[in-house]
Amino acid sequence: MEKLFTTFLFSLFLVCSSQAQNSKILLLNGFLHSGVGEVIPSAAIGIKDGKITLIKNSLAYSYKAEDWDTIINLNGKHIYPTFVAPNTTLGLTEIDAVRATRDFDEVGSFNPHIRSQIAFNTESEVIKTVRSNGVLLAQPAPRGGIISGTSSVMSLDGWNWEDATILANDGIHLNWPRSTQSNKENRNVKEKAENYQKEKKLIYAFFEASKATLDLDKNTDLRYAAMRDCFTGTKRVYIHADELQQLQDVIDFVQHFNLKFPVIVGGYDSYLLTRKLKDAKIPVMLYRTHSLPEREDDPIDLPYKIASILQADGVFFCIQNEGDMEAMNARNIPFLAGTCRAYGLTDEQAIAAISYNACKIMGIDKNFGSIEVGKSATLFVSEGDALDIRTNNVVLAMVNGKLMNLMNHQTELFEKYSKKYLEEKGK
Repeated sequence: MEKLFTTFLFSLFLVCSSQAQNSKILLLNGFLHSGVGEVIPSAAIGIKDGKITLIKNSLAYSYKAEDWDTIINLNGKHIYPTFVAPNTTLGLTEIDAVRATRDFDEVGSFNPHIRSQIAFNTESEVIKTVRSNGVLLAQPAPRGGIISGTSSVMSLDGWNWEDATILANDGIHLNWPRSTQSNKENRNVKEKAENYQKEKKLIYAFFEASKATLDLDKNTDLRYAAMRDCFTGTKRVYIHADELQQLQDVIDFVQHFNLKFPVIVGGYDSYLLTRKLKDAKIPVMLYRTHSLPEREDDPIDLPYKIASILQADGVFFCIQNEGDMEAMNARNIPFLAGTCRAYGLTDEQAIAAISYNACKIMGIDKNFGSIEVGKSATLFVSEGDALDIRTNNVVLAMVNGKLMNLMNHQTELFEKYSKKYLEEKGK
C-alpha cells in the first residue's frame, strides 16, 4: 500500500487515531519555523512515540520508506510549534453572559489555594474553535480578588482535566492595586489613588505571614501552604500590573521577598523602564496588542509597538490576550503577533512571542514551545502564514505526537450549508 498521503487525506484518515501517538511519522517538504529563530525552507521532521527524533533538510535527507509508518508530504506548507494562550479564561468559561458557565472567580481576597486546573472543561465548544488557529496549549488563570488563585498549563486536547494537564499549579496570580484613579470632576484626569498605600501594605503583610510559615512542618492554613513554593522557587508569581508606579513598586516587591520566578502580566508602561526590568530579570506577559492607547497623549500606534521596544531593549516577553471576550478571542493570538510583526518584530521574533517565549516564562520550555530534537511533537501545519488572518489555514495539528481533530461547530455548519447550496446550484 502506498505510504505517501497528502496532508488533507491523512488528517481525515488518522485524526484522533489511538495509534497515532505511538506511530513513526515523517513530515516532508514543509517550511519549518522552529520557534527559536531557525528556519528550514524544506524540512524533514521525524516523530516517534510523541517526540521529535529528527530534523533535517528534506533536499539533502535520504530516507527509507520502510522506516516510517506514515510519510506526509507537506508540499511547502508551513510548520509551527504550538501557539500558546497564556493568562486566559479559556476552559473556565463558555458563555460570558451566563453565570452558570463562568468558573474563574471565587469569593475572598486572598485565594492562592484555589486551582484553575480542576475547573478546566475539556469539552468546551470554545476550545475547539481556538485550536483551529494553531493555539494548542493554554494557561487557564483565575480572576478576582487580590490573589485570584493558582493557574496551570493545559493542553487543548484531552479526555478530562487530568489528561489535559501539562504543568499543574505553575503559579499564583496577584492583582497589584491601581496607583491612579479618575478625578471625580474630570474622568480624563488621573490622580493618585487614595487607598494605594493601604492596599500595598495588605499584600506585603500576607506575603510576610506566608513566608513566616516556611519552617513549619505542617501548615494548617491552606492559603499559606499554597504560597510555600513561591518562596522556594518552584512556583511562579504572576503580578498583574500596567502603570509605571505599579511596575516600579512591583520590582521593589520582588526584590524585597527575593522571589525566584516573578512575571509581570499586562505591563502597558513596561516600555518606560526596560532597563530596570532587564536588570531585575522580570519577564512580561504583554497585554492585548489590539487595544486603544491608555492615555490621550499616547501615540495611536503605541500598543502595536511596545513588543518591538521590549525586544530591542532585551526584555523577555510573550503576548497574551486578557480582556473582553478573552476566551473566544484566544483564537486571535496569532494575529496579535502578526500586528507586532508589522510594527517592528521579525517573523521569527513574532512567532517566538506566542510559542517559545510563553513556554519559557511558564516553565515548560524543556518540552514545548519549539520544534527541536528531543522535544514533544506538539505542532501544527498551516497552508500559509499563520500570523496573517488571510492565509492562516491549519490543516494538521498534534499534541505529543497525537493527531488532533480540527473540526468544530463552525466548520461543521460551513460544510453543511456549503453542500446545501452546491446541491441547489446543481439542480
